[in-house]
Amino acid sequence: MSWQRIKSLDSLAQPFVKFVDKCYPDAFLFVIILTFITFFLSLGFTDSNSLEIINSWGNGLPKLFTFTAQICVIMITAHALAHTDPIERFLNRVGSLPNSQVHAYAIVAFVSGIASLFAWSFGLIVGGLIAKFVAIGCQKKSIKVHYPLIVASAYSGYVIWHMGYSSSAALFVASENHSLIDKIGILPVTETIFSSFNIFMALVTLLTITIIAPLMRPKDSKTIIEVDAKKLFKKEEKGIKRISSVAEIIENNRKISFLFGFVILFFILNTFYEKGFFLDLNLVSWTFLCVGLMLSNSSIHYVRLINNAAPTVGPIILQYPFYAGIMGIMADTGLINILANKIVLVSSADTLPFFSFLSGGLVNMFIPSGGGQWAVQGPVMIEAAEILGVNPSYVVLGVAYGDQWTNMIQPFWTIPLLAIAGLHMRQIMGYTFVIFIFTGFIFGGSLLFLGYYG
Repeated sequence: MSWQRIKSLDSLAQPFVKFVDKCYPDAFLFVIILTFITFFLSLGFTDSNSLEIINSWGNGLPKLFTFTAQICVIMITAHALAHTDPIERFLNRVGSLPNSQVHAYAIVAFVSGIASLFAWSFGLIVGGLIAKFVAIGCQKKSIKVHYPLIVASAYSGYVIWHMGYSSSAALFVASENHSLIDKIGILPVTETIFSSFNIFMALVTLLTITIIAPLMRPKDSKTIIEVDAKKLFKKEEKGIKRISSVAEIIENNRKISFLFGFVILFFILNTFYEKGFFLDLNLVSWTFLCVGLMLSNSSIHYVRLINNAAPTVGPIILQYPFYAGIMGIMADTGLINILANKIVLVSSADTLPFFSFLSGGLVNMFIPSGGGQWAVQGPVMIEAAEILGVNPSYVVLGVAYGDQWTNMIQPFWTIPLLAIAGLHMRQIMGYTFVIFIFTGFIFGGSLLFLGYYG
């Protein structure tokens, strides 16, 4: 097959681009539509009546408040870290690397994927930043790149976040006293995140999206939308402010913020020393916080970085309670159990990892949260694994792969990335539909292999 034919992925992407542009609802409307779909599914397939379903929804709204707070802290600390001077200088250097369109799209997808393996929140923030810097770097070199595809390439890297060490499902079953410990015990991350199978598939998927992203570039140069640098970067005043008061001296003292960050780092390392190495959402947040403080110019500078991060979490705070409401309906009415029982009926010991993947992808559309989804779906899938005699780590990986997979067509997690990149969801998700198709074959095929030969 010639290169000219291979690069016709643009022809595959364009129908999805047009479909999303004309038919895809905004992220907030998306959750409203999903709420009604969940309501009618529960009404049709469970014994619950309308009032019971509404009560389940209302009672579910506050159930993820703690988790929402954790997500917001992770998002703003990751955002602040990514905007510290050393990190921005590094990203600026990376942005100047591409010497062609192909290099530009590939580098953005690759860097975003690596950052997502480090932590899902960091991947979204770094993805948005690297998309900006690469697009502007190409503009300076007179390399014409399609900015929506650059940003879509950044979001494509997010498709492997659950294979990295912020994987919610894997961290849950690896933690002490988790709710399923009586059934499966503690599953160490060496059987999930750091298993040879998962590491290999993460590398394969990362390589695939790095190749596919540039293949979707528009063939017609007239359709290319370049980055608007003036819109994205507001120039700060360069004037030097005179520091006179004691308070201002303290606020602008870098040693104080560095020392405070070091104290948090000491706490993290001491926790690892006393309990062994493990990760949860809180430790990930404190890691971002301590490194951000240590790399910032001063404590007041870090406060400004946090304030700049605030707009990225606003839509998440608004929408997450409604996804918690959907979770409440699915859990309280037994809809999720009905779905799982259907999976068990059509599954065998060999195919359960694959069907765990498909069900994980479906549930993620209604509950776009690795942790929240596992809380609802995990017990049911572990029960299915116990019935069929399947290694529970296979089910954990299956649900995790499904969760990350449908993020490519679920607009919720585009919010923080697009807040940085300055685009609308409809401008990028046509391209991520293509990533969804290719990674679906990769994830599904690998889990079938794991089920039969693992």
